[in-house]
Amino acid sequence: MRLHKRRSTKFALMAALTTMVAATVAGPVLAVPSVTGGGATFPAPLYQRWASHFTGARINYQPTGSGAGIASIKAGTVSFGGSDAPLSMSDLNASGLVQFPSCVGGLVAIVNLPGIGSGKLKLDGTTLAGIYAGTITTWNNPAITRLNPGLKLPSTRITTVHRSDGSGSTWIFTHYLAAVSGTWKSKVGVGGTTVRWPGGLGYNGSAGVAAAVKQASGRIGYVEYAYALQAHIPYTLLKNRAGNFVAPSLAGFQAAAASAQWLPSAGFATIMVNAAGSSSWPIAGASFVMMKKNTSAASYATIHAVLQYFDWAYKNGTAKADAKALQYVSMPASVVTAVEKVWHASIKAGTKAAW
Repeated sequence: MRLHKRRSTKFALMAALTTMVAATVAGPVLAVPSVTGGGATFPAPLYQRWASHFTGARINYQPTGSGAGIASIKAGTVSFGGSDAPLSMSDLNASGLVQFPSCVGGLVAIVNLPGIGSGKLKLDGTTLAGIYAGTITTWNNPAITRLNPGLKLPSTRITTVHRSDGSGSTWIFTHYLAAVSGTWKSKVGVGGTTVRWPGGLGYNGSAGVAAAVKQASGRIGYVEYAYALQAHIPYTLLKNRAGNFVAPSLAGFQAAAASAQWLPSAGFATIMVNAAGSSSWPIAGASFVMMKKNTSAASYATIHAVLQYFDWAYKNGTAKADAKALQYVSMPASVVTAVEKVWHASIKAGTKAAW
């Protein structure tokens, strides 16, 4: 009996020692933070691709629209909000928020016209504004046929598709229409994330607009370029400020982004539609991240993980390759440096700087 007890004790000690050695070799098991973000659909394909490669936290980003992203971060129901419509400094300060850019991309006009593939139809800003204003109502309207000699266009009635939810894509798109059309600027304007559309069909989210255009012939909509590529929906060429018809491309988005003024004192807010440059894509824009300046000390791990995620996205080779593959422009190093200075100075969990 004593021998059995001594053997049992010996085996128990050996097992405990083995466990201790294994733990020492493997290191402590650390919990990976879970982070929830939501908002703009414009950058969602990129944020979700980044999340699949980032190992520092579990990132759950829900593409609910820029309006919802702004509302969610103000209410504190997400750790970060996304919007392509930047907030003013007065709004940021009143809401206790910090705002910084994550990427630049381009909106494209997508169409459903039998036999007309991507890059076959040409449009200019005035004509696109007329289509959405309801003054150009058929696809064989002279304003369109003049731009497309030799292209057989149907007499099909045009049905415009727009975002029904609060949308930063709408903010970018209507800023472009106002920049190229005095009539649009005076009669419709730019609004915020919503606008009083003269007509057409409203759908929720970029994916909703893409699906709606794909459903029926004669429709036209606007989505971020990645959505057009993923859904295999034809996009148009657009005439840029230099007078050139250009196709959407990473180089065109980069050319437009060269005009951006990234000022920390303005919350990095910038408009880059109708940018100068022979190759610039005319409907380019940035996507922004919003975070609370002050959260509880208990939230440090989560808030720090958000900043680690975007720091990784700014600097990591895999993240930059993700952006390039999806046709988004990565932020310049000078902007990243300025952004991270703002993080360190402004974002706190309790009394501790989160970065």
